[in-house]
Amino acid sequence: MSTEKSAQLTPLVIVGAGGFGREVLDVVEAVNAVQPTYDVLGFIDDGIDDVNLRRITARGLSHLGSVADHLDGPRAGTAYVIGIGGTATRRSLAARFDAAGAAAATLVHPSSTHGAGVSLGAGTVVCAGVRLTTNIVVGRHVHLNLNVTVGHDTTIGDHVSINPLASISGDCHLEDGVLVGVAGVVLNGLRVGADATVGGSACAVRDVAPGTTVVGVPAKPLPSR
Repeated sequence: MSTEKSAQLTPLVIVGAGGFGREVLDVVEAVNAVQPTYDVLGFIDDGIDDVNLRRITARGLSHLGSVADHLDGPRAGTAYVIGIGGTATRRSLAARFDAAGAAAATLVHPSSTHGAGVSLGAGTVVCAGVRLTTNIVVGRHVHLNLNVTVGHDTTIGDHVSINPLASISGDCHLEDGVLVGVAGVVLNGLRVGADATVGGSACAVRDVAPGTTVVGVPAKPLPSR
């Protein structure tokens, strides 16, 4: 890449070199294939293992050190995106980067589709095949994984993870820190409280209380232990 061309791109670091972090790299590469936008400098990871180190090296990228290394060093003009699925970890990391004045990149795979009136918060990642219909508000640092669908007039809070093939119906409200598992379903008009989990393949047919995990069809809270 020429110096002139690199100067036109936004330098970007990916936080987390695990599976989803490398899927985030897939999204960046798809974006760049349509319109060169980002110069990926490498991955930041506090606990990278040998397997993931080999995998990012095979993609021509380096481990840049820990979060503290990055935040303590020069970062002017460098954007970041968090490629870590855990909602609580993502919330904590975002707070550290925000306090340091770092800018969060919003990544949207070109194969996803959006209707009118869709708003995406900073740091959100929209993966391949996602379908967002109309008048949808998505918060900061949200992960919409492969082939997720979100219906009309839905609001999604910050640090939410919606895993592959999940379906969120219209007029829903997912509060901050919600996790919807693979192929999970939230039916029309429901509210999922903060830090609640809708399990994989579960179908929520009524509101989910904050901090609750629901599983099954219809989804019910896990028994207390």
